[in-house]
Amino acid sequence: MKGFAMKRIGEVGWIEKERPVCGPNDAIIRPLALAPCTSDIHTVWEGGVGERFDMILGHEGCGVVEEVGSAVKDFKPGDRIMVAAITPEWNTMAAQAGFPMHSGGMLAGWKFSNVKDGMFGEYFHVNDADGNLAHLPDGMDLGDACMMSDMVPTGFHGAELADVQFGDVVAVFGVGPVGLMAVAAAALKGAGRLIVVDSRPLSFEVAKSYGATDIVDFKVAPTEDQVMELTHGEGVDKVILCGGDQRLFETALKILKPGGRIGNVNYLGSGEYIQIPRVEWGAGMGHKNIIGGLMPGGRLRIEKLARLISYGKLDVSKMITHRFEGFEKIEDALFLMKDKPAGLIKPVVIL
Repeated sequence: MKGFAMKRIGEVGWIEKERPVCGPNDAIIRPLALAPCTSDIHTVWEGGVGERFDMILGHEGCGVVEEVGSAVKDFKPGDRIMVAAITPEWNTMAAQAGFPMHSGGMLAGWKFSNVKDGMFGEYFHVNDADGNLAHLPDGMDLGDACMMSDMVPTGFHGAELADVQFGDVVAVFGVGPVGLMAVAAAALKGAGRLIVVDSRPLSFEVAKSYGATDIVDFKVAPTEDQVMELTHGEGVDKVILCGGDQRLFETALKILKPGGRIGNVNYLGSGEYIQIPRVEWGAGMGHKNIIGGLMPGGRLRIEKLARLISYGKLDVSKMITHRFEGFEKIEDALFLMKDKPAGLIKPVVIL
């Protein structure tokens, strides 16, 4: 089969590979729509997960079941499906402990374009199919279904990690597609004030439509100065980090109230350490909590979140700024994500 791959750090291209083999608990999927992610950019051009050779990229898409293993009960060939970017092994101790994304080791639930070929092939493999496939709702747009792989569940996990409560003052850093979904999730969870930090006018406009109340352009003045002015020196209850680099932890701590929480879902693709400012962290005693997490994945989560779209609670189409037609356009969409021109939020490719 044909696939679009990371040939090595800094190089991508089309390759030929054997079609994946279906195990007894697995499924083979033919993609119907695909989307590149900033994580693909970190992986290829920053070497975020280390060297990889001829690894097919992609972890966002939806498709149709081509083949299932003998032990699969709830899916059959011809079923149209969604699948999360994170595909845990659901019978593991880690999953039973409540951390399925780390089944098999830290971050080991992240398999696509990390430890095995991803979705940007004519076929892709899904482990533990009954636990990881989700039925595609009738009438759902295929582009919207792509957002269910990563953008929606990851952004919503950011709001979960930050433990957003009714009336909280929340700051969201980085309002690309994941950040926009963090804004939407924080609003649904009852945030009273939602401050978004970025520099892209289009993202600001979409963020407002999802519930943002205040805009901070980090290019105008230091972010901490603007946020502290907006909050009359009080700071914020919660911070959700969805973009940028490790330096943002310092800024986040400067604006966070004692007892607050930082939820990070940002893939830190480079650097060795995160700097924690001693004074702003209360000399280690400020009750300023930092928690970073990979979203859980799984059928239950994806099908529940999909109901928000099906019943009009969430409109993810606002994020899709570019649509391509045809499998070969995956390359164009990926480089668009790499270059990030003005007017881009998220591209999708309809096969």
